[in-house]
Amino acid sequence: MIVVTGATGIVGRVLTDDLLAAGASVRALTRDPESAGLPAAVETVEAAFGGGQSLEPLLDGADALWLNPAAVPGGTATELVRAAAAAGVKRVVLLSAAPITDTAADEENPILRWHAAIERAIRDSGLDWTFVRSTAFAANTLMWAEQIRHSDTVSWPYANAVGALVHEKDIAAVATAVLLDQDGTHRSAAYVITGSEALSRAEQLATIGRAIGRSLHYQEVPPEVALEQMTSTGLPREHAQGALKVVAATVGCQPDITPDVERVTGRPALTFTQWVADHVADFAA
Repeated sequence: MIVVTGATGIVGRVLTDDLLAAGASVRALTRDPESAGLPAAVETVEAAFGGGQSLEPLLDGADALWLNPAAVPGGTATELVRAAAAAGVKRVVLLSAAPITDTAADEENPILRWHAAIERAIRDSGLDWTFVRSTAFAANTLMWAEQIRHSDTVSWPYANAVGALVHEKDIAAVATAVLLDQDGTHRSAAYVITGSEALSRAEQLATIGRAIGRSLHYQEVPPEVALEQMTSTGLPREHAQGALKVVAATVGCQPDITPDVERVTGRPALTFTQWVADHVADFAA
């Protein structure tokens, strides 16, 4: 049995399907099982994280845990790790952040500090572990979808920020291989998952434009404008500032592109063009 947090999210839905296709038993933890819309083969369990619910029963009989910290509030991620150890779970696989350096520099950014603290808790838990440290998701460009549906101009900061954006299918494929590992191949590994090509944000937007048959323009705005938009959706201000700081550091820089997707799955990482092809409907007017 594999327990999946964030099973209704961008990565989690693909991961759940991949695990089922591989013949695994899946238990999905979600706040609202009735609206989760997961396959009937999934054991969908209500998890009121942070509400005083005992976490150990959620993990009863599980062999492995997929932990997406974004799917659990506050400090619940470390509580879930402790509960997994107490429940006899053998392995935890964490969705973490590629910029982590395992040095004091991680403490300078709130997002990296948060992920690094969870990694430390997992290392200290006694569980077998693997970290899937992802660079920015290709799905992050969905934040432009509303603007694209109504205009040929996207207003956002850092047009020249460069990233090797990751297709959620690649994260799910790596996670599936690691969660189903029976011989310890991936034990204590920290994989850095990147896309297969480095594109600036302006180039990412142009790629979306070609896919939907439109010429789109990137209008650069001050980061403070984006900060207000991000916090208006409920994102903590400190985390929004941290995310913008990470992006700012990539302006004009060529990121490292790792072979870790192919190393784990046996196939190359997907391109951003492939991701856009899978999501054309999300940008169409």
